[in-house]
Amino acid sequence: MLNRIILMGRLAADPELRSTNSGVSVVSFRIGVARDYDREKTDWINIVAWRQTAEFVKNYFSKGNMIALEGALQSRQYQDRDGNNRTTYEVQADRVWFAENKGGGRTEKPDVGPDLEEYEELGSNDDLPF
Repeated sequence: MLNRIILMGRLAADPELRSTNSGVSVVSFRIGVARDYDREKTDWINIVAWRQTAEFVKNYFSKGNMIALEGALQSRQYQDRDGNNRTTYEVQADRVWFAENKGGGRTEKPDVGPDLEEYEELGSNDDLPF
C-alpha cells in the first residue's frame, strides 16, 4: 500500500506547538494550496508534525511563509460539541522544506544543464545513427 502526499503552500496562521503528557512536541497548522487548473481556488489542508519536525516548523515558519512538505494522509474521528461523530483528515508531515528564500520570494531552481549556447557548441546531431 502507498500513502504519500507532497504539498507546497502558504501557512494560513502561525503554527501552534504543544506537548503531549509525555513531553513529545506536536505542531498543527493549515496551508493554502492553489489549484493548478484554477488559480482562483485554494484548498486549505490541515497538517500535523511531531518531535523535531514540529520544533523545526515552529521555529522557522510563520503565517504567510511558503512551505513544502511530504507526509501521509490520515483520518481521525472525534465528537463535536453537540455530541455528533465527525471525521477529519490531515496530513502527517514527516519531511519539511523551505519553499522560498529569506526575502520572501520562491527559491530558484538549480541550474541542472547547459544553457542553449553551450549546447550548440557541442555540435550538430548529423552524425547520430538515428
